[in-house]
Amino acid sequence: MSAEKPTYSVPFVDRTGMQRLEERRGHSKLLMPLEPNANHVDVMYLGAFCVLAEAAAAGPGISVLDTEKYFPIVKDIAVDFHRMAASDVTAEYTLSEEQIEELLADLERKGSATYVAEVPMHDAEGNLAATGRVTIKLLSHNWSKPD
Repeated sequence: MSAEKPTYSVPFVDRTGMQRLEERRGHSKLLMPLEPNANHVDVMYLGAFCVLAEAAAAGPGISVLDTEKYFPIVKDIAVDFHRMAASDVTAEYTLSEEQIEELLADLERKGSATYVAEVPMHDAEGNLAATGRVTIKLLSHNWSKPD
């Protein structure tokens, strides 16, 4: 095993300017800046909410993986809007220790594990702007779909 844990980077996500505010085992708190992610009426663009929800949901799973053996993928995503956001937006998601242990046991036993993250996204004033529902699948590099 290498000394440094591999990280996942997506150039598209980097271009959004998204910032990692807090990261620890099983937890991510991220910020999506309004600029350059505003739409034609100067509120947060739908795609930015999707990227934010995806990253906030996947981060906790990635944080517990041996990335030399396993990798994450997004199985599906949906965003429910509650109000427009004319500011930066934050999202936070945490896996409990119990969830982490179940995921790691499934990975060891089956080579795959799945969790569904409900990710609230708040504007700069703390108002709930949207909720993402993201299904994350964790897979072994040696995983193959059962017949």
